[in-house]
Amino acid sequence: MQRFGEKLRTLRQQRGMTMRDMADALGFKSHGFVSDLESGRKHPSLELAIKIADYFGVALDQLARDELEVS
Repeated sequence: MQRFGEKLRTLRQQRGMTMRDMADALGFKSHGFVSDLESGRKHPSLELAIKIADYFGVALDQLARDELEVS
């Protein structure tokens, strides 16, 4: 799950979203949390990872498993 942040950034950018857009859409208090996730400074809980996967319409495996790519 080391590539989670990289994949999250890819999904966000592919959809033309800012960090603030994503924070608002997922109910985060600050876009700084999105930055922390994308940079790997923070790791999501399982519940949050599922919420993110559902929001972007990708399988949780695609986010969690480093060998799988997101599209």
